[in-house]
Amino acid sequence: MGNARVIAVAADDKHRFSKKKAEEIHVLAGLGVEGDAHLGKTVKHRSRVRFDPTQPNLRQVHLMQAELFDELVEKGFTVGPADLGENVTTRGVDLLSLPRGAVLKLGADVELEVTGLRNPCSQIDKFQPGLLNAVLGKKPDGGIILKAGIMTIVLKGGMVTAGDDITVSLPPLPHLPLEKV
Repeated sequence: MGNARVIAVAADDKHRFSKKKAEEIHVLAGLGVEGDAHLGKTVKHRSRVRFDPTQPNLRQVHLMQAELFDELVEKGFTVGPADLGENVTTRGVDLLSLPRGAVLKLGADVELEVTGLRNPCSQIDKFQPGLLNAVLGKKPDGGIILKAGIMTIVLKGGMVTAGDDITVSLPPLPHLPLEKV
């Protein structure tokens, strides 16, 4: 993970599928990305708000690895940073293998705690038909692998820009696998 880095950042003040790429994003402790529709202490994802608007927001910052885009392009899809709704696109760190509670340090200041996996919904097929199946994989035991990124909460805020280094700190053992949040 020595060359793990941020390759793009994005935000959108509306609940749209794709976000708008930006030069930098301002990440606020305990809240998320300034100016993003998912900013807040309580859940902002529309289906979850309908269920229980008082739930804590475990989806403050969404990260996705650019390696997934490489895989999707090989399958004939046209996707890039911010297209699938992530705030931070990374390269060089296997986000999906991180345990719950891992802390990602982005650049000099920002610290994000991994809360779980993004559960891709049918909107992804509206973006490009067939994409939902392409972001799902199969485990040897037949279980499903969710490849659409990870969700985090903000422990320490600051600015994030493309090119920022990423360092990973693992939580104490035992490591808990990521589940959808």
